[in-house]
Amino acid sequence: MKLAIYNTKNSQNGDIAFPISEPLRTDLIRRAIQAIRSRARQAYGADPRAGLKHSTNLRKRRRVYRGSYGIGIARTPRKILSRNGRRLNWVGAEAPNTVGGRRAHPAKASKIWERKINKKENRKAINSAITAALDKEVVTTRGHIIPKNYPFALDADFDALNKTKDVIAALQTLGFSEDLVRGENGAKSLLIVTESESLTKAAKNIPGVDVASARQLNAYVLAPGAHPGRATLFTAQSIKVLSGEEAPATKVATKATPKKAAVSKPKAVKAEAKK
Repeated sequence: MKLAIYNTKNSQNGDIAFPISEPLRTDLIRRAIQAIRSRARQAYGADPRAGLKHSTNLRKRRRVYRGSYGIGIARTPRKILSRNGRRLNWVGAEAPNTVGGRRAHPAKASKIWERKINKKENRKAINSAITAALDKEVVTTRGHIIPKNYPFALDADFDALNKTKDVIAALQTLGFSEDLVRGENGAKSLLIVTESESLTKAAKNIPGVDVASARQLNAYVLAPGAHPGRATLFTAQSIKVLSGEEAPATKVATKATPKKAAVSKPKAVKAEAKK
């Protein structure tokens, strides 16, 4: 698949081959987003001492003061309210079937909410979301208002933009005026994939517009709400990163110092050493 490259003045400036092509897998996209959102879920639970915070207990032991043994009552735990001589007034407590007692099965803060997904499945989900973002029919079905020549890539001129008003003017020139209005009304608008820090700082202030690096793409950014087909604009530099032409620099392995070869001693010297 080849994408036409457009500059800030909406004129074509060559084309570039897009390296990713994957069938649409909404099930994998949904699983990948659930895994991402589960990591941000905050644990919650009841106080372990809830319903047990009272000072005086009533026990079921024989010959014990503050006891209810031999009175013919159920073994429900009770707490003492008042005392008149050796006569105690009590009420049921602690048990789940009593007023103000503990819950039978309270929520526990130790529960693990995180969901996991295999690396290969996550990679296929990201590639599937990228392919859906470049499908004009899927993008319009999601509600985006895009120009007729979509999809296309952005020229290096966009990477040099460092002001928000310049980015908005360039996007309006490309035909995304109505979609930017959707972003101002609270909907998710464009996603710009770039490696430029200046463009990232300038575009992230636009309502509804998100900016991401090609090395940090995930299903949640490409398909918000697990609905694939978000209108996405890739810069030519970010496409080279996806294709592996602009891979991150790796550390050069230092040459290991060669080990000293063992010097073989003559047989006569070995014999003398044994003696």
